Amino acid sequence: MKKIITTVNAPAPIGPYNQAILAGSTLYISGQIALDPKTGELISGDIKTETEQCMKNLKAILTEAGMTFENVVKSSIFVKDMHQFSQINDVYGAYFDAETAPARETVEVANLPKFVNVEISMIAIQ
Repeated sequence: MKKIITTVNAPAPIGPYNQAILAGSTLYISGQIALDPKTGELISGDIKTETEQCMKNLKAILTEAGMTFENVVKSSIFVKDMHQFSQINDVYGAYFDAETAPARETVEVANLPKFVNVEISMIAIQ
């Protein structure tokens, strides 16, 4: 059985998907980009600003599901330019304890939705 997780504190989906799905005790969070949940507008600026908004959106979804970043077991980061990885990692790393951080992959891609520079998805467990 699956439960749809949705919150007004994260951007509404821009396609046929949900913000997150809770299946049993596992939460699958859709990729988040730097969209402001209140306005639906892209947060522009540098890569750290974009990454920070992604993490805020992910936090809002985790909170709605009754979880925190401590529950995250897997992250996927998609970047348009791997040269920006260290800046993304600086922001991302601030949300986790290095000793208990989740598994992760980072992949450089040609493009992302709305031509943003970073997208992050997560899997968490209760």
